[in-house]
Parts: sequence; C-alpha cells; structure tokens
Amino acid sequence: MGSDRFEQAMAAIDRANADDPHVLDVQGQTRPKELAHAELMTQWVRRLDPGATQVQLLAARANHLRRWTVPRSSFPEGRAGYLRWRTTLGRQHAEEVAAILASCGYDAATIERVEQIIRKERRATDAQVQTHEDALCLTFLETQFSELAARLGEDKTVAIVRKTLAKMSERAKTAALALPMRPADRRLLELALLPP
Repeated sequence: MGSDRFEQAMAAIDRANADDPHVLDVQGQTRPKELAHAELMTQWVRRLDPGATQVQLLAARANHLRRWTVPRSSFPEGRAGYLRWRTTLGRQHAEEVAAILASCGYDAATIERVEQIIRKERRATDAQVQTHEDALCLTFLETQFSELAARLGEDKTVAIVRKTLAKMSERAKTAALALPMRPADRRLLELALLPP
C-alpha cells in the first residue's frame, strides 16, 4: 500500500471526525471528541503492536467515525437498546470508512479487512482484532473512566469496568494499571480486577 494513499485516507478520516460538535480535553487541549478518540486509538495500536499494519492503523483511526451522528438517545433505554445502538454504529462506521478508503483507491479486500477489524470479528483468534479491542478499551479508560465513575458510582462502575477488562489481553491490563489516574479511579480499576 502506498504511503501517499495511506496519508490521504487518514487525513480524510480526520476531516470527517473534526466535525464532531462534542469536545474532549486531552492533555490540556480541547479537541473534537471523535478526532481525539481516533488519534488516541491510533497511538495505542502503535504502542501495543509496534509492527502494526496500515490496515490496523486505518481501522483504529476510523473506529468511531462520525459516531455523534447516531446518538445513544435515539435508541430505547436498557441493554437491548444499547446493543441495537452499538450494532447500528458498527455498521455505519464500516460503511463510511469503506467509502473513504474506496475514494482513496484501496481495493475491496483491504477495505473488507478494515471493516472486519472495526466490527471486531474473531477477536478471540485474531491478534490484530485483539490489539484493536485493547486500544479501544485503553482509550475508554484514559478518556471516559473518571466521568463514568462520577456519574454511576462505585458498584455500577466496577461492574462495567469488569466487562471491559474481560475483553482485554493481559498486556493491555498491564498497560491499564500504568495509566495516570486519580487515586479514587485507580482504586475502582483495582477492584474491577479482583474476582467478583
């Protein structure tokens, strides 16, 4: 895959995510949320897998592509509504990145592989998909964990983080424990790591 095509695709994904009306503060900088999320995902994939392929990096950059266009509030409350929302998002992210990659000249097989990683297919047996999941979970812990804990309280937060940790490799759990965080948040993370 050509470097120019890769850079063109990454820039197109970034332009799409730069329209996010929601913002996220990352290291003292306020940025469009999904743009910041995409950059962090890409950084985590590179850290977890220094030999990451361009396909992995494209999938990381597009993981939450234009996510704000399908708000959670547009689906019913509860687990069933949440799962429908996630399925809808996964399909949308894959379709939108496919259009971007096709416009940059990527072939169908490469596009399908990026979509597979975004949909997290065969996570248990596909090392690239597991790395993607690890990066996603670490980005969540880095950017949303503290707000979640403040909103939901200890018991619910620990339950949610346990589900997150169950999807992570041991390597990613070790990285999670090394994240800088408030002492109260670290305590919740350590509780989540204990057997229920």
